[in-house]
Amino acid sequence: MPRYDYRVNDANGRTISGVVDAATLEMATDTLKDKGYSVVSVVEAKKKSLMEFELPFFNTVPVKEMVIFSRQFAVLMGAKVPVVSSLKTVARQTRHKKLQQIIIDIADEVESGTALSMAMAKYPKAFSNFFVNMIRSGETTGRLEEVMNYLADQMERDFDLMAKIKGAMIYPAVVISGLFVVGFIMMAYVVPKLTQVLTESGTALPWTTKLLIAISNFFKTYSIQIIIGTVLALVGLQYWIRTPVGKRIWDGLILRVPVFGPMLQRIYLVRFTRSLSTLLSGGVDIPSSLEVCADLVGNAKYASMIQATRKEVMDGNSITTVFATDSSMPKMIPQMMAVGEETGRLYEVLDKLTDFYSRELSASVDNLVAAIEPMIMMVMGVAVGIMVAAIMLPMYNMATNL
Repeated sequence: MPRYDYRVNDANGRTISGVVDAATLEMATDTLKDKGYSVVSVVEAKKKSLMEFELPFFNTVPVKEMVIFSRQFAVLMGAKVPVVSSLKTVARQTRHKKLQQIIIDIADEVESGTALSMAMAKYPKAFSNFFVNMIRSGETTGRLEEVMNYLADQMERDFDLMAKIKGAMIYPAVVISGLFVVGFIMMAYVVPKLTQVLTESGTALPWTTKLLIAISNFFKTYSIQIIIGTVLALVGLQYWIRTPVGKRIWDGLILRVPVFGPMLQRIYLVRFTRSLSTLLSGGVDIPSSLEVCADLVGNAKYASMIQATRKEVMDGNSITTVFATDSSMPKMIPQMMAVGEETGRLYEVLDKLTDFYSRELSASVDNLVAAIEPMIMMVMGVAVGIMVAAIMLPMYNMATNL
């Protein structure tokens, strides 16, 4: 019997994926509807041979490519070009082969009568729940062109913000990595040769020199073990962070890191307020919008808070109930959201909050970049000074005693 991959929403609005056995596509859809699900997509499961499997890394679509696609598609929609023609035109201009094939497949499905949102929902590696929900709201309200332009604007802002943050972090990351590599080589191979003369001379050595020799001997003796241990520790940390417990603990810890913690908090807040504003302005209801935002925010602590808020809203309570009692949420957000909720202009208030925290985040990044260079130079100066003093001072004493 054929098998069908499906994505549905349950009675609480949660998205569920799975496989169902049925004789036909229609029977598979009817089976899911009989269970009380709202069907998002149903497609026949493809049988893959061993050679057809792809590594997840190569199966994803870069954010930059999605930004370009969104803008090109929005421009064509604004020019009143039909959806199928717009998709085929964008596909011809897309250089990324994976995305190009996805767009072609979506165009074929839309041409055969499938809704654009349902066609996009079949490719979660390219189109997130946020993207699909916005497209669905545009189709429902007849504002697809407006929603597509709004999506393109939001994706460009997100991409520009993250590109600025990543660009600011490249310099310190490269310098710190270089320091660790050079320091390891110095301690494991260079310093032992310099200190060999001192140890063989029998001269009384200061404590700094003894400490340097001890560290150097440790690195020289266990250099292979240190490299292997470091690699294993990093790999183990990555796997641990991917577990539910590990991610929850890790995401809570990184918010407490000095300097970087507040900056990461602003990143999560901007993601939340911007995504929620976009979804609400697109006509998506608050519980569904919060469900999508919980997946998008990128931090387990904030995701848990948003899910709790969603439950409160579905129980008939205010959207600010949970936010107002959690210390990790700035007080301004629930206060402003309460005003927006009372006046019926919540998405406009969220826009203002997004602008405010985006400016704060931009200022934090600029201040960090300005401060991190002299900090690195100071650390390098102190490290080099201690190393030179530990080696040169005993040599100077030896020379004067001759």
